[in-house]
Amino acid sequence: MQFQITEIEFDLDCDAAEEELTEQERVDLYEDYIGTFWEADDADDLVDGITNASGWCINSIDYRIILK
Repeated sequence: MQFQITEIEFDLDCDAAEEELTEQERVDLYEDYIGTFWEADDADDLVDGITNASGWCINSIDYRIILK
């Protein structure tokens, strides 16, 4: 399935974070993923893919499923 990310919240304040992001880095991270398209088997696979790509866990995510 193809998904388009419409809203995402990363867990940027987790204890495991190696460094703290500046406000601009937080905005840039958010903007890097909003509106992007992802191929995934299901919503869990989507979250895993974005977590692996970004290096950050996800608190919440909204998306659209793109029908072909």
